[in-house]
Amino acid sequence: MSYQVLARKWRPRLFADMVGQSHVLQALTNALDSGRLHHAYLFTGTRGVGKTTVARVFAKALNCETNGVSSEPCGECPACREIDEGRFIDLIEVDAASKTKVDDTRELLDNVAYMPVKGRYKIYLIDEVHMFSQASFNALLKTLEEPPEYVKFLLATTDPQKLPVTVVSRCLQFNLRALPESQIVEYLAKITARESIEAEREALEQIAISANGSMRDALSLLDQAIGFCGERLSAAAISDMLGVTDRRLLRNVLIALAQSDANTVFALIDQALARAVDPARLLAELTEAVHRQSMAQWLPDTHEPRLDVDPQTLQLWYQIALTGRRDIGWAPSPRIGLEMTLLRMLAFK
Repeated sequence: MSYQVLARKWRPRLFADMVGQSHVLQALTNALDSGRLHHAYLFTGTRGVGKTTVARVFAKALNCETNGVSSEPCGECPACREIDEGRFIDLIEVDAASKTKVDDTRELLDNVAYMPVKGRYKIYLIDEVHMFSQASFNALLKTLEEPPEYVKFLLATTDPQKLPVTVVSRCLQFNLRALPESQIVEYLAKITARESIEAEREALEQIAISANGSMRDALSLLDQAIGFCGERLSAAAISDMLGVTDRRLLRNVLIALAQSDANTVFALIDQALARAVDPARLLAELTEAVHRQSMAQWLPDTHEPRLDVDPQTLQLWYQIALTGRRDIGWAPSPRIGLEMTLLRMLAFK
């Protein structure tokens, strides 16, 4: 059997399976259960936050043969299974990036007048809809104004600013937010447990940080990490894979700075740079480490272990680090810029 990537294998099949986006899911759930359905929905947000996933679950909720129109499709009837497998004849999925010509759009919309073949509704799922040409938008707008009762439009885009106001005004708009690191980490922990993969929490935290709010990116990175590390994901190995610095090393740098131990500081920096970490990125990560320590002092509920450093010193380090990041482009080399920033942290009290 061929391997299925994690992002597809663990794609949510129901609203209840989704991570985050409660503000969107609650609105869609209420609309489905009360029967107050609009003819067009616009899902916006950065890549990998669940726009097309929400749209596909919504399509199942509209066409489920067992439970009817409800917020809880059965997931087992022919319609639900075919939508999951991407072969439901009344769910027309379009990648607008490859269908920019007006003739493509007209050909697509010519079939709007025909009744659904199998389902309760004929659904047009148009991804990256902002890629349509102006002529294509005009053709879509005409259909959006007076669509048949059996047709629903589900539009998704990462760049809603490029959509004509006339199109946006005819849709119910839902903005899906970037996911917090904590939610991504918890979900990755569940996935690794189900896949029988041993993973250090810090390794999953590094993946979540690199995913930058995108669950799809996080799962792709997890796939990459499993290929890189095997069945045990360590923080050190993930740091090497991502080209970032191990958080434990950053904490040790802060401890050495607090103790004015220059030899240890620069030995740790040499260790990090030996892994081909960019000095500018290392300085940015050190700035983030100082921020985490400052937050841990004032908000004890954070997971960050607290170091014995007074708040005034942390504030000074943060300002020095910010100045160093600003000036690193002017230094003779990025490494010199990093080293001079650390020397300032050691010199000033």
